[in-house]
Amino acid sequence: MIETVPDSWTTFPCPRRATINDLPDIAEVHRLAFFGAMPGMPVLHTRAEDLNFYSTTVFARSEIWLHELTGAVAGFIAFHPGWVDHLYIHPQHQRRGLGSSLLALAQASSDSLSLWTFQCNAGARCFYEKHGFSIERETDGTGNEENQPDILYHWERHCAARG
Repeated sequence: MIETVPDSWTTFPCPRRATINDLPDIAEVHRLAFFGAMPGMPVLHTRAEDLNFYSTTVFARSEIWLHELTGAVAGFIAFHPGWVDHLYIHPQHQRRGLGSSLLALAQASSDSLSLWTFQCNAGARCFYEKHGFSIERETDGTGNEENQPDILYHWERHCAARG
């Protein structure tokens, strides 16, 4: 018997722009995905501090787009020209194409993008490299609040030669 992938794994609604009312769910998805991918990372902020950060900093300076599944935020991306600030998918919804769909929005908006991820986040590293990002620089972590080794990735759109 041939097994089929459930439709919910291959199709999902188009992403939509986040509103201020989405920020509590966005902050929670961030926390779940972050510590799900890197359980050994230090917990530096409370849930209330995460929400404040998204409300006062991220929402003010970035476009935030999200995917919803069954009425709940399943993942989101926050980006501004040249940078992806955040891309997190709820652990229950990973590996279904949501991250690729959201990253495509940022890639369509810019000819080049940069982003940081932690060296220990093997899943993110594989994801970004699969989507054409290359390592620009690795650090020992002294420049981030977690003091954990990180990686600066860069992506550029490759256009056909102009005549």
